[in-house]
Amino acid sequence: MPTIHLTTLIHAPVERVFDLSRCIKMHEKSTTGTNEKAVGGTYSALIQQGETVVWQARHLYKTRIHKTTIPVMRPYWFFTDEMKEGDFKSMVHHHHFKPIDNGTIMIDEFNFESPYGLIGKLANVLFLTKYMKRFLVQRNNIIKEYAETHKWKTVLPEKETVR
Repeated sequence: MPTIHLTTLIHAPVERVFDLSRCIKMHEKSTTGTNEKAVGGTYSALIQQGETVVWQARHLYKTRIHKTTIPVMRPYWFFTDEMKEGDFKSMVHHHHFKPIDNGTIMIDEFNFESPYGLIGKLANVLFLTKYMKRFLVQRNNIIKEYAETHKWKTVLPEKETVR
């Protein structure tokens, strides 16, 4: 099972980075290359523990549907999104947030398993792991851009707290 591990330094408070990372509108903005949009479940605002979102996106020349849930959330330290339906055999994305003096260290641990046995494993080696890493790096760079500027105010709700 491939694992992608990314560390991103963001010069912004941990609360802002955490909220941007679970913001539906931010996710849509950070994935414009694949035209990802929420089409079911939680459509807007900040996804909470126990909630589900259904994403529609264009990946690898095909429109795909991907349903994820948030089984665990520990504000402002950690949350997990887990695929319930979609093209992967399994997918779990752990998001970690560490406050530091000059901002936040955001750590992604993205684990996925491709279907189709040996063919899926070969696809992972040849292109899929690289594709997913590039997708996540792009998303993190957009979150960083929004968090470090006033752009975050255009996507985060004014007053919403973690339940």
